[in-house]
Amino acid sequence: MPFSQPTVIRSRRVVLPDGERPADVLIQDGKITRTAPHGSLTAGEGDLVDLGDTALLPGLVDTHVHVNEPGRTEWEGFATATRAAAAGGVTTIIDMPLNSIPPTTTVAGLALKRKAAEGQTWVDLGFWGGAVPGNVADLEPLHEEGVFGFKSFLAPSGVDEFPHVEAADLAAALAEQARIGALAIIHAEDPAVLAAAPQQPGVHYRDFLASRPADAETAAVAHLLDTARRTGARVHILHVSSAAVLPLLRQAREDGVRVTAETCPHYLTLAAEQVPDGDTAFKCCPPIRDESNRDALWEALANGEFIAVVSDHSPSTPDLKLLPEYGGSGDFAAAWGGIASLQLGLPAVWTEARRRGHTLVDVVRWMSAGPAELAGLTGTKGAIAAGHDADLVAFDPDGEFAVRASGLHHRNPVTPYAGRTLTGAVRATWLRGREVDPAARPFGRQLVRPRSHPATTPSERA
Repeated sequence: MPFSQPTVIRSRRVVLPDGERPADVLIQDGKITRTAPHGSLTAGEGDLVDLGDTALLPGLVDTHVHVNEPGRTEWEGFATATRAAAAGGVTTIIDMPLNSIPPTTTVAGLALKRKAAEGQTWVDLGFWGGAVPGNVADLEPLHEEGVFGFKSFLAPSGVDEFPHVEAADLAAALAEQARIGALAIIHAEDPAVLAAAPQQPGVHYRDFLASRPADAETAAVAHLLDTARRTGARVHILHVSSAAVLPLLRQAREDGVRVTAETCPHYLTLAAEQVPDGDTAFKCCPPIRDESNRDALWEALANGEFIAVVSDHSPSTPDLKLLPEYGGSGDFAAAWGGIASLQLGLPAVWTEARRRGHTLVDVVRWMSAGPAELAGLTGTKGAIAAGHDADLVAFDPDGEFAVRASGLHHRNPVTPYAGRTLTGAVRATWLRGREVDPAARPFGRQLVRPRSHPATTPSERA
């Protein structure tokens, strides 16, 4: 259908900002023009798509994706990552600044990323910058070029091109980000705690878990919050795996520290007790913890303590995961850490959320509206509302499917969800009113941080 023609999408289950109800959604020129009572609109010269009882959701916004192109495209590239995103109902991703060569720590590095992505993204794409030792002078130019904020590691990142920040580096970076109004996003594990933890290589997940204790997260978060208090920076804690950090975040917010936090589908849907020996598809840092910790994360999520649930999609080639089925040793200590789940986050979270009594309204708040707010995209993404991009997902909440490698679009089909049966199936994804077809030419756009979104405005509810 021509892009300029109006279209109506109708469903008995449309998730709107004020709740779920039957509705018609009118689309013109890639934007949502209005919503109206179910059955009240006609499509004029365009198409009317009636989804029946299949739900209509706003496209998901995933602010934590490692694409790795250029330099490590064999791990993941823009074409494969964005096809996987679209297949999973994700219509906007923001790419992390490390794992590519060069990393996004300079304007020149950002330019190479943008060039590499041209013409091969099936969804919309933005970029985080990186704050590393010695690049404070690069932060303002990168911010002016439209990165959405700056990522730092408090412990080694795993790649030499992106070193972690020590205390003085962190203070300097946060002071500069406070000055320019930028958002700091932080991988928070304490290297001293990690160094003191028992390091026992081998196939047993319990040994790997002991090597990344919860104390590493709490010590790092405590240090980060203290630095944020002193500098006035706004900070966001990435991929919280340990519920032990939650009291620190609550107290910091009461003290006026501007801090938000996220967690990930794998921390909400998987548990240490389930990890088979040698199955390094489950390895990530910080690690998947036990069932009682998972329950505490769900309680915090229900209480609004996390602004977002995002994938931390961080794949690698199968040989780096050391999986036994690929001839690897299954050694958790030596395997690359990262969960590949960009395509599966929505059904994985919905499977567990529904079991716990949550609704699609909750899932949309966690995986679409919240991440859009974090990135400053609330005017265009994250909601089915007039004036927003017509980024939409037809989602069958009762559909079931078994995860098979042959059905995955990311470059290396390794995932801890392999063989699991998940509930909730993406039937179609629309980007600015056009259905995404992985066999057709991609039409995703590159996004920049909205100038009207300084680091002082997002909600402090999480």
